Amino acid sequence: MSKPFAGKLALVTGASRGIGAATAEALAAAGAHVILTARTASGLESVEERIHANGGAATIAPLDLTDPESIGRLAQAISGRWDALDILVLNAAMLGTLAPVQHLDAKEFAHVFTLNVSAQQTLIAAFDAMLRRSEDARVIGVTSSVGAVPRAYWGAYGASKAAFETLLGAYALENIAIGRIKVAIVDPGAELDSSVTVGPYTLIGPHVKVGAGTTIGPHCVIEGHTTIGADNRIFQFNSLGAIPQDKKYAGEPCELVIGDGNTIREF
Repeated sequence: MSKPFAGKLALVTGASRGIGAATAEALAAAGAHVILTARTASGLESVEERIHANGGAATIAPLDLTDPESIGRLAQAISGRWDALDILVLNAAMLGTLAPVQHLDAKEFAHVFTLNVSAQQTLIAAFDAMLRRSEDARVIGVTSSVGAVPRAYWGAYGASKAAFETLLGAYALENIAIGRIKVAIVDPGAELDSSVTVGPYTLIGPHVKVGAGTTIGPHCVIEGHTTIGADNRIFQFNSLGAIPQDKKYAGEPCELVIGDGNTIREF
């Protein structure tokens, strides 16, 4: 297997699970030494073990990104060991409570912006010098579609992602003339972790990956292009994508893929 990132240093935030963990493992498999950050040390240790088991290199750094001083200490420690940072993946984010705008809790709203926006600027500021010492630096920000297209009840998270995209976009434009730091904003789509419960009257999808062992409550709308893992319980009265009500099982599917071992109760 080729190692295009051999000799490169990468830092991935929110790397203890989900998209962050998968990104870190992929970078390590491609040859990079990956620094893993998240709040939970146990999750980071699991990812580090998988990377090492596959012959990769990783270092864990548990920290709370909402504490600017912690980010400063992390940057100081990394710069003391390595000269340059080649890849910075800004993945860590907080969803917060999904609620109407008028019902958003002010403290939680501020906390969402602290992590999803302010901490991202602090990370860029802390590692800018190391990025500039790389011959081909990359900054990748992980975003969501709700940052560009408003969705009911997603106001806090969507607003924070819109601000995050604007922040990264400005950083990208500021570095065009220099050319040493390239910035990308990536929307990987949605993913529900395994063994979660999706409550009633929830919109799922489109393009959502639902993990195995998930319980999907009644009256949910599961849109097209959604993949549902094995051994899930899907309760009654759910609408599967755009399948006509009189052709729930016989009509043309809307590319809704349901894995083996699921229990789908009658509509």
